[in-house]
Amino acid sequence: MRIPTSVALASLLLVSSYSLAQPPSAPPPPPPPPCVPADTNYVCMGAQQGPEDLVALPGNEWVIASAMSGEGGIAAIRVKDRAVTKVYPAATAKQALDTHYAACPGPPTVSNFSTHGLYLYPGGGPVERLLAVSHGAREAIEVFNVDIRGDTPALIWIGCVIAPEPIGLNSVRGLADGGFITTNFLARGAPADARQKMSEGQTNGELWEWHPGGKWQKVPGSQAAGANGVELSHDGKTLYMAAWGSQSFVRLSHGAKKVQRDEVPLGFRIDNIHWADDGSLLAVGQGNQSWRAVKIDPATLKVTEVMDRANVPGFGAGTVAAEVGKAWWIGSYIGDRIAIVPAP
Repeated sequence: MRIPTSVALASLLLVSSYSLAQPPSAPPPPPPPPCVPADTNYVCMGAQQGPEDLVALPGNEWVIASAMSGEGGIAAIRVKDRAVTKVYPAATAKQALDTHYAACPGPPTVSNFSTHGLYLYPGGGPVERLLAVSHGAREAIEVFNVDIRGDTPALIWIGCVIAPEPIGLNSVRGLADGGFITTNFLARGAPADARQKMSEGQTNGELWEWHPGGKWQKVPGSQAAGANGVELSHDGKTLYMAAWGSQSFVRLSHGAKKVQRDEVPLGFRIDNIHWADDGSLLAVGQGNQSWRAVKIDPATLKVTEVMDRANVPGFGAGTVAAEVGKAWWIGSYIGDRIAIVPAP
């Protein structure tokens, strides 16, 4: 059938007008610049490893990094030349199940093993104790001994504690008896809009506590929107928690009959919390197109901002600061590198 010229012309004009009315689609962002090992601003982790949490081993000669993406596992970074070695899974890694974790079904499936929050027990001896939040084939707290006597730290897996459904783990803080306190950030299998609601401040999780021979128990009064980082006072009587969704910091009594809770708004999405060398709590998280670091006085809850750095191609979404000599090593849950900045 032949279409009249007038109809064809009108259709062409309609299509052209519609096309002109639509805004042009934004071009995809350029890929980040490759990580160059000679660049003293970064540690190159490899393809999209997501080093979300970092802990420095005694002596500041090595830093342990988690890996939320890529090949997963646990890496050790030599500070003097920033060489990265995957220490779990690895040929040098060993297994020796500790009786504290007798209910653990065995070592993690190494082909599907990503790590998140880390906790290194204070020690100073040749063998350190490390806890790691794991995702993948199972949601668990994995327990390792770290032997630092050799040329490279060697990990010995000694047990695990499987998280009950539907807890979605994030950070962990070890206890003296081999137990721990951990955060339920976002439940596994949560509805598609759950993260958005959490980001808007809706309470969705809390702290959980476990001791050898016991059961998982909620920590009273610890409900939060996006419970993220967690720390504990040296006397064990006070907990500190990052509420990522409500952009606030929480101080909470631990073990008391009557729960006392204080909450301070921070104005950014606070992620990991670790004790700083000066006795303050060092917290890092994500701002508006930036990452930020603050120090918090545990007694007065005074907040002092120490860094506010714009996200740049190749690095953003800072999650943690590890004090390493005169520098801070900044981790991120995305990307392939750790940023190194002068200590303030």
